[in-house]
Amino acid sequence: MDLQYIADVANVIRHEIHKVIIGQDETLDLMLTSLLCGGHVLLEGAPGTGKTFMVQAFASCLNLQFGRVQFTPDMMPGDVLGTNIFDFRTNAFVLTKGPIFTQILLADEINRTPPKTQAALLQAMNERQVSIDKATYDLGDDFMVVATQNPIEQQGTYPLPEAQLDRFLFKLAVDYPSEEEELEIVRSHGHRSVMPKISEYGLSPKIEQEHITVSREYTARIRLSDELVSYVVDIVRATRQYPMIDTGASPRAANMMASASRAYAALHGRDFVIPDDVKHLALPLLRHRIVLSAEADIEGLSADQAISAVIDQTPAPR
Repeated sequence: MDLQYIADVANVIRHEIHKVIIGQDETLDLMLTSLLCGGHVLLEGAPGTGKTFMVQAFASCLNLQFGRVQFTPDMMPGDVLGTNIFDFRTNAFVLTKGPIFTQILLADEINRTPPKTQAALLQAMNERQVSIDKATYDLGDDFMVVATQNPIEQQGTYPLPEAQLDRFLFKLAVDYPSEEEELEIVRSHGHRSVMPKISEYGLSPKIEQEHITVSREYTARIRLSDELVSYVVDIVRATRQYPMIDTGASPRAANMMASASRAYAALHGRDFVIPDDVKHLALPLLRHRIVLSAEADIEGLSADQAISAVIDQTPAPR
């Protein structure tokens, strides 16, 4: 498998997804980047912007098991992980696995459930395993969470804790479509009032599990020069020193930025990372990992603006 193969497979997946999804090219590119480097993705956008539909289409193009959890305020951790139930026939407890036992997990409206249930995903996202009643169960290397959430300003939402957010590789903003895209959406889907089923569009898996494994192994060997390693670390450390940021990005962020930069370069047919790769990924990778100061809130400074200022002030290697 070579770089051109990875780029070709990505193009096939993009083409397949665009049978049902109009626009959102950047979001799909970063979801593919996350798939290549084994990261998790958080999609944030207003209701009706196609977040859930996009994840379903994405999963339909991969020959992997797909599961979905619809988070609600009354959901308990056991509803996600599963629970041991006593079987009177065998006189023993038997594990009834929860929806987390899959490969691609859609955590829909994750911020509609309390932090206690959100925390059920912490171990799974970080270690790809879960602990239930003192027993540990492996979820496999292909386990990937794609979560959706509504903007936290909306009623009935529970902000994700920092420890949870830090497990996500990217936080992607799913914005409203352009006028041309919205016209096309209405032309394509305006004859019905409910979301169409993915199966109606004939989407089929375009990449096998072994292809993902080999692609990740190849991606891990993409060249990241010492100068770019220093650049990644400089950006992350600068978030801890910028006066408008109270809490900067963690060391995990630097590791993830290096890994994601390699995957992004591979998707674009290069066997080496360039500074623009790092700059391009900095916003979606860091925006959920910083906590702004009270002064920044008063001045109306956003996380993206603070990170952009950090990038501008950090010299890039030539």
